[in-house]
Amino acid sequence: MLLKSFITYLTHEKRYSQHTITSYQTDLGQFEEYIKNTFELSFPEVKHTHLRSYMVDLMENKTSENTINRKISTLRSFYKFLLREEKIQQNPTVLIKAPKIPKRLPVFVEAQKMDQLLDSENYFDESFSSVRDHLVMELLFGTGMRLAELIQLKDSDVDTFSGTIKVLGKRNKERIIPINKQLINQVNTYIELKKLQNFDNNLLNLIVSNTGASSYPKLIYRIVTSNLNHISTNEKKSPHVLRHSYATTLLNAGADLNAIKELLGHASLAATQVYTHNSIERLKTIYKQAHPKA
Repeated sequence: MLLKSFITYLTHEKRYSQHTITSYQTDLGQFEEYIKNTFELSFPEVKHTHLRSYMVDLMENKTSENTINRKISTLRSFYKFLLREEKIQQNPTVLIKAPKIPKRLPVFVEAQKMDQLLDSENYFDESFSSVRDHLVMELLFGTGMRLAELIQLKDSDVDTFSGTIKVLGKRNKERIIPINKQLINQVNTYIELKKLQNFDNNLLNLIVSNTGASSYPKLIYRIVTSNLNHISTNEKKSPHVLRHSYATTLLNAGADLNAIKELLGHASLAATQVYTHNSIERLKTIYKQAHPKA
């Protein structure tokens, strides 16, 4: 009952996306199972010692620092809610410290390699699935939108007259992203081809499956991974890599950091500044290759 009330709060008051809500439900469901099986406790009975025991269990099971931090963040939000609703007297997460996360540079694909993939006639044909896959890659690299944002994108969100796409981001915050004429033409070509498929259901979603159903994360991951395999040896190949590639490409071309922040839909500049490290690494490489004293 408490979990259901919290999810209702996230949905209607915080207006979180379904993707975020599912993540919260998963984390809290796993924690609930742990405290029941290990301590025979319910959510309100949990103390900080039980939380620490949970963290130790996660570490022993080789859970990554990023995942542990996300779970702690979920628990903090949940217990803050319970305290506000007067379901508990003390917040057990106050004394919990999250593990430090080693800083890693965002993985990205160089602009030249992306051009090689997207502009080549060797990787895409004129079939519906191939035209769609090509558009997925162009949209992710050409706009930097998130996976969830792409999936919920509607045909009507693309304004071909003004050359922009309207994206609904985290916390239902809208932003407008400019797109080039080539991408506009690809969108128009794809929409016309989609109409010719005569799918039984006329979804408003821009990206659909081969049967006309709504696209889903695994489909987009499969499209991205299979195409990046042609040009990249990076171990990590995901839609978010293309988001990183978009931001890094803009920064390397001299784009203002604040402008990139707005285009990515970041809440703070700190989240965008991580891309400056990639540019510094690039400058180091250029220096080593070009300077006689390097």
